[in-house]
Amino acid sequence: MEHGNQSMVTEFVLLGLSQAREAQLFLFFLFLLFYSLILPGNILIIVTIQSDPRLSSPMYFFLANLAFLDICYCSVTPPKMLSDFFYNSNTISYRGCMAQLFFLHRLGGTEVFLLLGMAIDRYVAICHPLHYASLVSIPICGAMVVVFWCLGFVHSIIQVALIIPLPFCGPNKLDNFFCDITQIVKLACTNTYDLEFFMFINSGLSALISFTLLIISYVILLFKVRMGSTEGKSKAASTCITHIIIVVVMFGPAIFMYCRPFQDSPLDKLVAIFHSTVFPLLNPMIYTLRNKEIKHAMWRLLGKLEANYKSLERRSGCLKSICNDLC
Repeated sequence: MEHGNQSMVTEFVLLGLSQAREAQLFLFFLFLLFYSLILPGNILIIVTIQSDPRLSSPMYFFLANLAFLDICYCSVTPPKMLSDFFYNSNTISYRGCMAQLFFLHRLGGTEVFLLLGMAIDRYVAICHPLHYASLVSIPICGAMVVVFWCLGFVHSIIQVALIIPLPFCGPNKLDNFFCDITQIVKLACTNTYDLEFFMFINSGLSALISFTLLIISYVILLFKVRMGSTEGKSKAASTCITHIIIVVVMFGPAIFMYCRPFQDSPLDKLVAIFHSTVFPLLNPMIYTLRNKEIKHAMWRLLGKLEANYKSLERRSGCLKSICNDLC
């Protein structure tokens, strides 16, 4: 690429979490083990909700979408990170970097709107229980999810459209394991003050406002639940507390990363790895561990799978016996 008389950057160097080969291999096996344990759990949540008629309410529909979003979100940067650890590679092409940035913010933005939708669902369920079935149905929730994906796309495409025109003429080193706006913008060979301010509003301030609104809404719902009748009080309160935990886990690192000037911090890498790798996969697991209905549904599904497996084994044994008799 050429920009005037300057040679433009065609790839970026990711400094990663560590330059030591032993540390890279340790981190590779550590995160591979984490994914091997947690990723199937999130898939099990989706399969359980889809296969159990008792979990056909909008609340579980949103949870299945949250698990799907988090699986997609954790498929953007970790595969590249694991590959870099294993092969000791630390470069990413310009297009690959822009693609990472786009999908990170598209999925992250969609998840923010999804959490807002889950808050609306709980508000109607607690404050207007008699009208809940008519106001919040699966078709309505499906339409809301489509809108959330579209809004996430708009949020992300704005970020990418503003960064692509920037000239990158060197240096090309990113002090992280993936590409994000806080790192990319600082490498541009031009004054980016206005762009950084807009990014702060688009990502940081919007995340802070969404977080504040969600926390306030759930706190109000908790007070309303405490003041209401005893029937279903503990379940509604537990659901609200679970949502608060997920909101804090989701928004805490995002606010730290985007609600301050784009300057290096010793905690940047640690927060980034939890925000992009660990927490997203844990969100649905947190919800599941605090929800008895999903846990019971999982045990029922696993019981059915075990029964089917034993039945298949018996049939296989019978076929072998018949074959031996014929021979």
